[in-house]
Amino acid sequence: MERIGFIGLGIMGRPMALNLAKNGHALTVWARRPESMGALAEAGAKTAASPREVARQSDIVFVIVSDTPDVEQVIFGAEGIVHGAARGAVVVDMSTISPAAARDMAARLAAAAVEMLDAPVSGGEVGAVQGTLSIMAGGRPEVFERVKPLLQCMGRNVVHIGPSGSGQVAKSCNQILAAVTIEGVAEALNFAIRAGADPRRVREALLGGFAYSKALEIHGQRMLDGDFKPGFKVRLFQKDLRIVLDNAHQLGLALPAAAVVAQHFNAQVGAGEGDLDGNSLFRVIERLNAAKEL
Repeated sequence: MERIGFIGLGIMGRPMALNLAKNGHALTVWARRPESMGALAEAGAKTAASPREVARQSDIVFVIVSDTPDVEQVIFGAEGIVHGAARGAVVVDMSTISPAAARDMAARLAAAAVEMLDAPVSGGEVGAVQGTLSIMAGGRPEVFERVKPLLQCMGRNVVHIGPSGSGQVAKSCNQILAAVTIEGVAEALNFAIRAGADPRRVREALLGGFAYSKALEIHGQRMLDGDFKPGFKVRLFQKDLRIVLDNAHQLGLALPAAAVVAQHFNAQVGAGEGDLDGNSLFRVIERLNAAKEL
């Protein structure tokens, strides 16, 4: 059985690692905050003092951290994975970073005889807990097949997209759709309120028609309940749309809807709302229109 390492034990990483442990895989884990490793230690995982130590004790190392500099530090820093990984080891980065950064990191690891998959996820905290994430992977097909049984412990929909960076391209597409759809739900419910209709009944009616979406079903209800507890934070949406728009700029591609939503997330972070859930876009539309609260 492959020896498994896991680095990054936040809202997403902790339940993902626990699902690997529940499926019988022995883990070595590391997180920047030692207290984050407690639940994994209780589940039988070994704790490490650094990413280098995790790599020394692992054949496959999963990483899920916040942003490109964090991934860079975990893999290539002074105590990074690359300094402890054996030839033929695999790094599976499940963070959301730019496709170009993913391709660059894969090439640098290949120079050290270490394989890499970029395998970002979608499904939020609920999907991470339930093991029902959608996982989109980029990298060599044979490496994907080696890692796929482990990915299936964490996700229900596991798809190999193509070569290195392809998983991150798919994740950017996911974030465009997710952000723009949540914005649409926020606008529709604000419209219903201002026009004098019961927004809960409007949502109920729309759930049965062509306008149905998971965003309307889940986030729409939470918007109406005023529940903005983070499953996926505004500041992470802001970061992901920055990646999208930076790449769109390089491609000479206009993404007007994504650009508008990105500005709304920027405003929220500036207003100190970066740790709210992305469904708090409802508040942005409400404030733009000086709407009465529910």
